[in-house]
Amino acid sequence: MSVRIDGEKSGEVPKRSLVRRIVRGPRPEAVPALIARACALVGVLDVAAGVFPRFRHSRMHRMAEVLPGSLGPFAAALSLSAGVLLLLLAHGLRRRKRRAWRAAVGLLPAGAVAEYVYRHSVIGMVISLLLLLPLVRHRDEFAALPDPRSRWRALANFVLMGAGSLSLGLIIVSAHPHRMVGNPSLADRIEHVLYGMFGFEGPVDYTGNTSWTVGFSLGALGLLTAVTTIYLAFRPEHPAARLTEEDEVQLRALLEKHGGRDSLGHFALRRDKAVVFSPSGKAAVTYRVVSGVMLASGDPIGDVEAWPGAIERFMDEAKAHSWTPAVMGCSETGGEVWTRETGLDALELGDEAVVDVADFSLSGRAMRNVRQMVKRIERAGYETRVRRIRDLGEGELERIRRAAEDWRGTDTERGFSMALGRIGDPSDGDCLIATAHKADAEAGPHGDLKAVLHFVPWGTDGVSLDLMRRDRSADPGMNELLIVAALHAAPKLGIARVSLNFAMFRSALARGEKIGAGPVLRAWRGLLVFLSRWFQIESLYKFNAKFQPRWEPRFVVYASSGDLPRIGLAAMQAEGFVNLALPRLLRRTAPAPRPCAHHVAEHGVGATSRA
Repeated sequence: MSVRIDGEKSGEVPKRSLVRRIVRGPRPEAVPALIARACALVGVLDVAAGVFPRFRHSRMHRMAEVLPGSLGPFAAALSLSAGVLLLLLAHGLRRRKRRAWRAAVGLLPAGAVAEYVYRHSVIGMVISLLLLLPLVRHRDEFAALPDPRSRWRALANFVLMGAGSLSLGLIIVSAHPHRMVGNPSLADRIEHVLYGMFGFEGPVDYTGNTSWTVGFSLGALGLLTAVTTIYLAFRPEHPAARLTEEDEVQLRALLEKHGGRDSLGHFALRRDKAVVFSPSGKAAVTYRVVSGVMLASGDPIGDVEAWPGAIERFMDEAKAHSWTPAVMGCSETGGEVWTRETGLDALELGDEAVVDVADFSLSGRAMRNVRQMVKRIERAGYETRVRRIRDLGEGELERIRRAAEDWRGTDTERGFSMALGRIGDPSDGDCLIATAHKADAEAGPHGDLKAVLHFVPWGTDGVSLDLMRRDRSADPGMNELLIVAALHAAPKLGIARVSLNFAMFRSALARGEKIGAGPVLRAWRGLLVFLSRWFQIESLYKFNAKFQPRWEPRFVVYASSGDLPRIGLAAMQAEGFVNLALPRLLRRTAPAPRPCAHHVAEHGVGATSRA
């Protein structure tokens, strides 16, 4: 197979130098990383100098006294302000953010002026100005664009900064026990902090000049909280990118020609993803940005020869914003192209269960449990229907949507890389839906409907499982019943292959339980079994294995091993397993539809996401 970058002749070896430079971009460069560490160190020392009186008489005094805004009997407020701001800016400087660079460049001269005005320290002023030199000299390194954001982050900043300022204020109030008048209670100290943050005197009093130092420090914390909140509230918004109607039309055209290559291709049509196209428009990569990680999912869409062009655009976007690039759930072919064209690394994440319809049968010893379960449920009076979405009426579709919402097993919707996020959209007429009904059941809010499976197209001759939902009062085995019904109905619908769920670390679970497995493999399997209490890793693997599928490996592509924890957290956020958003009462309703998820029940009990 010959792979080329758009514009090159097929069969030529792609030029990798440019792409490799792009890959290195998102990784922290040496100079920005050193500057960020220096700012963090200065911030910690400044905060310590403003909070702890003994620090000013320690061996660190000689070094700390020349840092911007630190030490001096009445400079605690400035020390705290500079320290907190530098700590906040360090992460942005490490990610080469332009706004963080501008703030640091403005903060250091202010610290230099304060050094001279408050302490008459020429050396401190000079040191503060000298710290500007690496920032100004390497200003071209700090060119990353802002991340997606909204003004609701101002509220989050107010809550977090307020809580942090209150905690730090309590430390400041309690850091002078020998000069404190009386023995004020915790409530008095909290009251003193709150009054001090608004610039008023509180109930706690000190001897000497300590009251002024504490007062200035608390006022600085209150001012910092107010200023940062006001800035975040009035700065321009950069909303997260969404899939536009034009993007969706172009992606559907690519899927019509090349959708059979990857079973996850149709999930690129989630409308909470963004997309970058190759220069020729023959390939695309869809993604979402989560916590500074640019997450792509599955293989690129379109002509494989145009993949490198789309990948290059993806890496360009990652570099422009200093996002960490990552790909979740790509195939072996996709992983080879990603690693070859970018220099990224790949790690096997798990296996996708794919059933070939022509080879599926309920006969045989291996299918005994599934066969008995299906026969038992059918004798209980359940019937199944398997249809295309376009063959359902709007009334029935609405009933299915409501049932799927009511039967969701978690408060938070799950799914990103292997979930479409909607049911019954007019543009998704080729999607397949399987339903289970029991006519003699007691009429509930959803009538005789007891379970739903939703599949998305996989080319012209396949489908890929999107979600599984069931009524908790229904008999166990609804999911097995509907999967078997879908496989039996597949030939009449022109379907030759069905992609089921994705089993994370499937090979480790399978090999770890075999005779002769080593202690490391057994320990790894034991850890996965333990984690299955929350993520149902083992149960999902065993559920898929019931249908005797072939296993297709899936990979995660990443820049460096140090990025894996961050990528893992971002992926769990995207899939809905970790929620770091504001409380529901404080969140604004998003304009895009919520993502749906796969839910797999083991013997009809419990649910988990396909991803």
